[in-house]
Amino acid sequence: MDASQARAWMYAVADSIAAQADHLTQLDAAIGDSDHGVNMNRGFTAVRAALDGAPADGVRGVFTLAGSTLVSRVGGASGPLFGSALRALGKALPEEGDADTAALAAGLRAGLEAVCKLGGAVLGDKTIVDAYTPAVDAFEQAAQAHSGDRDGGLAAAARAAADAAHQGMRDTTPLQARRGRASYLGERSVGHQDPGATSTWLIFQALAETVTARRS
Repeated sequence: MDASQARAWMYAVADSIAAQADHLTQLDAAIGDSDHGVNMNRGFTAVRAALDGAPADGVRGVFTLAGSTLVSRVGGASGPLFGSALRALGKALPEEGDADTAALAAGLRAGLEAVCKLGGAVLGDKTIVDAYTPAVDAFEQAAQAHSGDRDGGLAAAARAAADAAHQGMRDTTPLQARRGRASYLGERSVGHQDPGATSTWLIFQALAETVTARRS
């Protein structure tokens, strides 16, 4: 992945979040503060503007700038969590130049660890982690299995991650929330899809679409 592809991924996320902002807000209205869609849309709109105004830096710079922008511009838990994930992803990559699939896998894992450390959530708590964890696991496994592909397995890994995030997102519906605002509802949180996990799927889906477009 080069800097232009990293930017394209962030732009694709911004487009997807904007298109799904109302849906994300509806999901959050059931178990949260009804602001997840608005906050995420505001955040990634700011990310787009920040990247538009930044020099063409390496992949690391794209993600650290995107993450810092989310942390500073998004209210609630979304900004710190998704922002910390992107900053950790960036900091795990080479200081200059491109990032290969193995480096991206390590960066995504670092992002997951940052989210878990900041939010204190684990798999099964009905949070971002429930989509992020299977996505990273699938990315790593597919990257290794397809390392001989001409793109180093990036397209296969991204698609596997998106599919796993989608399933993880759906699997939050029957869970009872144990972290975040939804946890205050207790058993009433059961039967509702987690908005943070949904945003996580949108982010990985945007990655898959971005690298597939570049590959073709």
